[in-house]
Amino acid sequence: MAEQAFSQHHASALHDYEVMRNMKLVDANGAGFVAFELEITEPYSNLNDVMHGGAAGVIFDMATTSALCPLARPGYWEFMGGVTRTLNLSYLKAVPIGTTVRLESKVLQVGRQMAMIQGKMTSLDGKVIYATVEHHKVNSPVKPEHRNARIPWDDEWDREHALKKSTKL
Repeated sequence: MAEQAFSQHHASALHDYEVMRNMKLVDANGAGFVAFELEITEPYSNLNDVMHGGAAGVIFDMATTSALCPLARPGYWEFMGGVTRTLNLSYLKAVPIGTTVRLESKVLQVGRQMAMIQGKMTSLDGKVIYATVEHHKVNSPVKPEHRNARIPWDDEWDREHALKKSTKL
């Protein structure tokens, strides 16, 4: 039983990694907004060669959680510290495999323990809305061994903000 739970955890982590590796950050602000582009490829497919509903859930989970990043600070919504309470998706139109979509996420409310984020998945020009989501998260402590974890975006953020600080001097 424990081995199966371990295996399921790692399968889920692989899906998270795959989504984050392929999403391209195209816009963000410090008020809890992010926008990504993502090509919906075969691994996200169902038997009808359109995006699988479960894939949409993982994609939205990662994209909306990322909107909390600019609001995080030690002891307050540390990145990836929260857990999903509810993830309510509305599928409006099938996404054909090979389509690049735009994902926009905005934090609507954030408190000490709970947050609500809304998102949408559209065509790149915004004329087609494929799906929408409302994501409620509950804050939870980050394990000490994860506090120093970094991803490539962290280095980009540090470089960009160091450049902004040096140009203000």
